[in-house]
Amino acid sequence: MSEDLADFVRAVEASVFASEEPLTVDQLATHLGGAEKGRVRDALRELSGNYHGRGVHLVERGGRWHFQTAPDLAHLLRREQEQVRSLSRAATEVLAIVAYHEPVSRAEIEAIRGVQTAKGTLDVLLEAEWLKIAGRREVPGRPVIYATTPQFLEHFGLSSRKDLPGIEELRATGLLDPVDEAFEALMETRETGDEDESEEAGTQ
Repeated sequence: MSEDLADFVRAVEASVFASEEPLTVDQLATHLGGAEKGRVRDALRELSGNYHGRGVHLVERGGRWHFQTAPDLAHLLRREQEQVRSLSRAATEVLAIVAYHEPVSRAEIEAIRGVQTAKGTLDVLLEAEWLKIAGRREVPGRPVIYATTPQFLEHFGLSSRKDLPGIEELRATGLLDPVDEAFEALMETRETGDEDESEEAGTQ
């Protein structure tokens, strides 16, 4: 590695380390005086490899980079035992529905679940910062629509929503056990719709 490249990698490392919030490649490029995004990505990959197997890791969650304690050492840094709080079945179902179909409105969530969703269920997920209000649907009444957040990806160790497990994997883990038939039907409908759109695009 050239001295110039080594200095740039160190600058990226210092920038991520000093930031209070995870940083995107764009933010790092701007912070480093308008550096080339490709050069920033190369530096992040270099650093990620350098920290592999060490006490802290450089990781990407939702397109944002930050340092975190190696998972197997996290217990050493906890001064107090955290109380494990389990999500209710309703909250788990709502979270899964939003993750797979975002952005969705409360009415759409209820249509998939087949039951009404208490406002408190959504409030719990909003307070946990796993869901966010993503705007309003452009239909009569303009209902609020919800989407997942970078914190959701970080908590579940996902780089992006593309890393979400398939429906069979979810059932195997019990996350959607028992899963609503409506949820499965909607997933199949959307998958069919995606295929139809791809075919139409190919014939244009």
